[in-house]
Amino acid sequence: MTDSTNPFQDAAVDGESFLLAIDHVGVAVADFDAAVAFYRDVLGMQLAHEEVNSEQGVREAMMSVGGSGSAIQILSPLSPDTTIGRFLDTRGPGLQQIAYRVADVEAVSDLLRSRGVRLLYDAPKRGTANSRINFVHPKDAGGVLVELVEPATGH
Repeated sequence: MTDSTNPFQDAAVDGESFLLAIDHVGVAVADFDAAVAFYRDVLGMQLAHEEVNSEQGVREAMMSVGGSGSAIQILSPLSPDTTIGRFLDTRGPGLQQIAYRVADVEAVSDLLRSRGVRLLYDAPKRGTANSRINFVHPKDAGGVLVELVEPATGH
């Protein structure tokens, strides 16, 4: 039995399931270097990618979870008035979002909109490592910020 109110249940875009994998889980932190050291030195993860994304207002790192293809994304605000800065101010450090890998972020966004789901952006924005991203509004996803990630070609 399918639940027509669940936009993530067994839907397909171009004949394929549109959620390909858990891409990453985002963690908001105040101390970027301490967080990278914890995930690397204590949990044994490898630093796969690091960058400053000025458009999103964050310094970020992707920490690989073994050979799974999934990662923990460390997010530290560039200033207090950014999305992550406000998140830390109101909620403190911790889980900020879950991201699902998709093949075509625009097609998935259109599909979800057709099902009445609100997205944060009208058009995809640049994410980590030149990926294309959009977000499902937390109020439409049970209070969880859901990111849709279309990796850059070649990743």
